[in-house]
Amino acid sequence: MKNEQWWKDAVIYQIYPKSFKDSNGDGIGDINGIISKLDYLEKLGIDAIWLSPVYKSPQDDNGYDIADYQAIDTMFGTLEDMDRLISEAKTHHIRIIMDLVLNHTSDEHRWFQEAKKSKDNPYHDYYVWRDAQDGQLPNDMQSVFGGPAWEYVEEVDQYYFHQFSVKQPDLNWDNEAVKHELYDMINWWIDRGVGGFRLDVIDQIAKVPDLKITNNGPKLHDYIRELNENTFGKGEFITVGEAWGANIDNAKLYSNPDGSEFSMVFQFEHIGLDQQEGKEKWDLAPLPFIKLKQVLTKWQEALDGSGWNSLFWDNHDLPRIVSRWGNDQAYRKESAKMLAVVLHGMQGTPYIYQGEELGMTNVQYPIEDYEDLETLNMYHERKKQGYQEEGIMRSIHAKSRDNARTPMQWDASDNAGFTTGTPWLKVNPNYIEINAKDNLEDPDSVFACYQKLIALRKSYPIFVDGHFHLLLEEDENFFAYMREDENSELLVVANFFDQQVNLPLELDLQDYTILYQNYKDTSGNLYRPYEARIYYKQK
Repeated sequence: MKNEQWWKDAVIYQIYPKSFKDSNGDGIGDINGIISKLDYLEKLGIDAIWLSPVYKSPQDDNGYDIADYQAIDTMFGTLEDMDRLISEAKTHHIRIIMDLVLNHTSDEHRWFQEAKKSKDNPYHDYYVWRDAQDGQLPNDMQSVFGGPAWEYVEEVDQYYFHQFSVKQPDLNWDNEAVKHELYDMINWWIDRGVGGFRLDVIDQIAKVPDLKITNNGPKLHDYIRELNENTFGKGEFITVGEAWGANIDNAKLYSNPDGSEFSMVFQFEHIGLDQQEGKEKWDLAPLPFIKLKQVLTKWQEALDGSGWNSLFWDNHDLPRIVSRWGNDQAYRKESAKMLAVVLHGMQGTPYIYQGEELGMTNVQYPIEDYEDLETLNMYHERKKQGYQEEGIMRSIHAKSRDNARTPMQWDASDNAGFTTGTPWLKVNPNYIEINAKDNLEDPDSVFACYQKLIALRKSYPIFVDGHFHLLLEEDENFFAYMREDENSELLVVANFFDQQVNLPLELDLQDYTILYQNYKDTSGNLYRPYEARIYYKQK
């Protein structure tokens, strides 16, 4: 058992470096830009930064295609800049969590360049290769980004396997040399002072393509435990595994309190609810609100005492939550705060994605303004399949990953204060009204809400330790729940929609104190659109 699980009390802030802050006017966010905003992040109150990849990369998939794990891409700065970020963040009481992509590399990585020279090359077996079957592909598996998951290399007369882009060949975790190369690299980062790791698509590493198994392969947890023993298991590091295929049983393994795998897991069951069942994320459906409550409750109850939840609405791959399940027009501030209250009141470690604390919204660009590979591939595939332009664009406006990747909105100056140059991705035009400067000057801002929620978490142990009980399970307006420990009770009540409704809850609230409310006053049992309150009582 770990002595100090500091991450249970922590709040993590995700930075997508390309879009956070540009320090040199080239239109691309960089490490020195992040350093310049550490005061802002300390003011917010966060404990750690999860940094999306800044490694050397051809940027085919926005840095998740790594050409050198131990070099910083020149677009972001230098290794010296990275060391300075780690060091300066510590003076602001902030740890740096590196993004680890251990399932695949870039095809420009030195290992792959060697691997494709010949079958006898020692690096050949670092990747997953198969022979053609009767002059055809090894099988009919498809890449997540579209097209076959196999790519032919003439020099070796074989196909390599890639679950994602054709430029992201999958590593072969059955090869001991691969694993030890990765362990050495992770320990090298540990020695540089990082505070932990987020492990990209980690549930894919034990793939068995011959059986068409990609996630949750038979050796997955053996591999993870071995990884832990050889690297971050030796210290008090935060580790979070991204696992799109997570279920309750394997999440308990991923986040076992004995520390044998990770601190916690990213599961995505709640994130897939607003798509048509059995179809792709682009096939939109209304949010089934009752189901959302059921799913979040299931994870709260199942991991209580036997694992640990990651709490998130947003990340670099997901649309902005205020546009998705809130109301980014008439009630943008109210609904952004309500969603924050619902999330931060639950048990687990909350994650804030850059701009979420400002209530940043989705964008609606024409197709030529999008950069995201997944978005563009879908657009062209659906056009070929005969989908109507209007429907395709409606899906992109709702779900494109570029919604999260528009530059951070710092102020109302040109390009939202993100860059003095031309931004790599168009800035959301609403930066005039939505920006950090205005948020910081407004005591009733979305930023102030997040700041307050973080402070409450650090002041009241029940936010970390309290058991979760869902209330009003079948109610179609309210998300309400109780958190309870030996000494106190926490009641979270949120009107999830834009109608004014009375709270149908038989509770005497006279003994409770209101710790937070997202309207300036309260009106008893009447809840206004997106109104949320946190009540507290000592037993």
